Amino acid sequence: MVSRNAVLVSITASLVMAGCSHDMANVSGYDGGGIGAFRTTVVAEGGHESSRTPTPVAWGNPTVTPFTVEEVRGPRAVAEEDGPYLLDTGDKLRIFVYGQPSLSRIYTVDHAGQISIPLIGHVHARGATTSSLERNIKGKLGVQYVKDPHVTVDISQNRPFFILGEVRQAGQFPYVSGMTVQQAIAIAGGFSERANERTVMITRRINGFIEKIEVPLDYVLLPGDTVQINERWF
Repeated sequence: MVSRNAVLVSITASLVMAGCSHDMANVSGYDGGGIGAFRTTVVAEGGHESSRTPTPVAWGNPTVTPFTVEEVRGPRAVAEEDGPYLLDTGDKLRIFVYGQPSLSRIYTVDHAGQISIPLIGHVHARGATTSSLERNIKGKLGVQYVKDPHVTVDISQNRPFFILGEVRQAGQFPYVSGMTVQQAIAIAGGFSERANERTVMITRRINGFIEKIEVPLDYVLLPGDTVQINERWF
C-alpha cells in the first residue's frame, strides 16, 4: 500500500507541473515546443513585426536566466517618406500628351524649378506633385493649343543625393527610394579613417528653403539631400 506521504508528494508534484504549464501557456509567443521554444514577436515603429528565437533554456536548471526582448526600431523619418513626393531641381519627368508626339518626352526640372514645354513655355514644377503638374499643364494647353488635352506625368528618375566630407568617394549618386544615411555612406565607399561615425549632418531643401539637420545613421534620406560627414577631433 502506498503511504500517505507518498500520495501527498505525488499530488503536490502534479499541481506544480500543472501550474508551470499554465504559466508557460500565458507567456506571449510561447509555441509549446519544449526546451527553448520561444518565438518573441516585437512590434516595431510603423506596425511591422519581427520574430526572434532566443538562446535555448534548459528547464531542469534551477537557475534560469530570462532572455532579453530586443527593441526593434524602424527607420527614422518614415513619416516624411509617406507624404506626397514634391518635385524639385534635378528630377526627370516623363510627360505624355495624347496625340501630341512633339510634346511627349523626358523633361528635367531646371535650377529655377521649372520645365520648358513647347507651345506653353516655362511651367513651374518645384514643390508640385505629379498630379498637380498634370493639371497645370492640361490647363495651359487647353486654353488655345490642344482641345481637351489628356496629360500624364510620371517620374522617370529622381534627383540625386550628394555626400561630402570624410568618405572614401565623395560625390553625386543616384537616389534609391527608402535609403538610409548608412546605405548612402556604403555607396560612397564607407567612412574614411578620420570620419566622425556618430552623427551626420544633412542639408535638405524644402520648397526653396534650406534646412540643416543632425541625424543618426538610420535616418531616411530624401532625393536631393546633401550628406556631410565631419572629421573627428580625437
